[in-house]
Amino acid sequence: MVEPLALKDHTWESRIFLKRIVVGFGILVVLTLFLVARFFYLQIVQHDVYATLSDKNRIQVQPLPPTRGLIYDRNGELLADNSPSFNLTITPERVDDIGGTLEHLNRILGLRDDEIEAFEKRKKRRRRPFESVPLLYRLTQEEIAIFSVDRHMMPGVEVEARLVRHYPRGELMVHAVGSVRRINEADARRIDPVAYAGTDHIGKIGVEKYYEPDLLGQVGYQQVEIDARGRVMKVMESTLPVPGKNLILHVDATLQQAAVDALGDRRGTVVAIEPETGGILAMVSKPGYDPNLFVTGIDHKTYASLRDSIDVPLFNRAIQGQYQPGSTIKPIIGLAGLVTGLITADYFIEDPGWFQLPGKERLYRDWNWRMSGAGGHGKVNLQKAIYRSCNVYFYTLSVKLGIDRIDDYLALFGLGVNTALDLPEAKNGLLPSREWKKENRGLPWYPGDTVNIGIGQGDMLVTPLQLATAVTVIANRGRWVAPRMLQSGSDLLNRSDATRMDSIELIPTHVWDYIIGSMEKVVHRGNQGFGENGTAWAHIGRDINYRMAGKSGTAQVVEIKQGEEYDEEILDERQRKHAWFVAFAPVDKPKIALAVLLENGGGGSEVAAPVARAILDHHLLGSVAPHVASVAGGEE
Repeated sequence: MVEPLALKDHTWESRIFLKRIVVGFGILVVLTLFLVARFFYLQIVQHDVYATLSDKNRIQVQPLPPTRGLIYDRNGELLADNSPSFNLTITPERVDDIGGTLEHLNRILGLRDDEIEAFEKRKKRRRRPFESVPLLYRLTQEEIAIFSVDRHMMPGVEVEARLVRHYPRGELMVHAVGSVRRINEADARRIDPVAYAGTDHIGKIGVEKYYEPDLLGQVGYQQVEIDARGRVMKVMESTLPVPGKNLILHVDATLQQAAVDALGDRRGTVVAIEPETGGILAMVSKPGYDPNLFVTGIDHKTYASLRDSIDVPLFNRAIQGQYQPGSTIKPIIGLAGLVTGLITADYFIEDPGWFQLPGKERLYRDWNWRMSGAGGHGKVNLQKAIYRSCNVYFYTLSVKLGIDRIDDYLALFGLGVNTALDLPEAKNGLLPSREWKKENRGLPWYPGDTVNIGIGQGDMLVTPLQLATAVTVIANRGRWVAPRMLQSGSDLLNRSDATRMDSIELIPTHVWDYIIGSMEKVVHRGNQGFGENGTAWAHIGRDINYRMAGKSGTAQVVEIKQGEEYDEEILDERQRKHAWFVAFAPVDKPKIALAVLLENGGGGSEVAAPVARAILDHHLLGSVAPHVASVAGGEE
């Protein structure tokens, strides 16, 4: 049986087709609505967010580092400048493979391991995204040309021109001005990242450190449009940086040079102060070093040679060196005796060449004592004790005064404290007392301790700056002016942690006249017979045509045992006495006061006094007598 042929149901098929069209159209409408909604969300609701993200890829805000303030001496000579430096920098966000890039740069420029290590450290402490990181400083023209050939192969690597610190006088002014150095990890943790945006250096020592807030200036910014390779297409907006303030110091660069010449090749230091203002005219510490080595990074070998040198050139002897003052403090001890009434100008002693405490066996000897028993200054009053530097007189006087009064009077002249206004590394020295010895040694104060302090020996320590300051107070007859480097350019001078000293009052004029007159005889009393000339007369006082007040001193480095005589010839050079000389001039209207120290130099009058004379001649007369210059410079 054959089944009947089925015919197509066009109506049913049409309904199926229509349903499919409706469903498809519905899906299309839903998708379209979803797409429209998404467009609305992105373009309207999230417009600001995505516009910002787009701008971040296209627009950058770059810091504009300020120009660091300049530093001048009192005569307008430039001591700290800014010079252009072409630096090779890398912006990590623009480099796909930093390791490969460094390898490429190593092949064409020859990078040192320490340079790569320093770059990695700088990259880690980078403060802002898209901030370039220096790899090499001070590229030569040849290095720039070599890099330029392959520059297209290294996106994100650029040669940038920046101003970096430069010290035209190099080693001459390093211990007076200080220096800047690159910002390290410790600096990065404490500084304001906004203030130092785009800046790689910070003041680390001396004036550069103390006046950093003024010298730094204020950072500026520019908004730039960049292309896909990170190149700046145009500057859209900018705020210019504010340059740092320029500073003028009291320092006289020509006097500084005269002091360096006078010291010659010997280790030592000079601090010279203007009594009227307290301005530091010269501050020399020898040997020194070139601060320019540190500005863009010193290599390990060079730094190790400076750090490990037996002559410690990195050490600022003028403000950090702490030495026994020796006989240079005798005028202050004498002043204390007169003011307290324990002695008078007519008080005499007989000096046999030694002093002995009652009931004690030890002999405290005079500087001219000899093993033969010869020595002593005979009949001595205070004036002779100062100009002949008679130890026995001051042994006797120190016992009369006692350590408490000695401490009180030495403190009046700024010993034992840091009175400098703008030298952050200055040390306090040490003014020992009963309490100090009990606390630090666990021992009582003995009369013998007082005897030693009376001639500037024992535990007492001073810095050359402190001693120059004390001499300035004598030159000013008790009027106090704190030592300072700055003459003008900043409001930071009133340092909160610097000790303020009041002028010394209630000291009669005749006492100042007597003490200063005695110091004047140290230099000018001559041809009076054996044992009656000032200790410095034969060395600097014969042909001087201005009036100078001075005092020599020596400080023992090694102890000389009882019964032994000091013999320089048998001692190692570094075991010999330190030589001091302090002075001011002219006596009637002082224009300069100074302290000179030569390490292991021997006698203060023979060695340090000619250095002081050469410096004073230069400052007061504009030239140095040839024979004085040769002796001062160590040629004789």
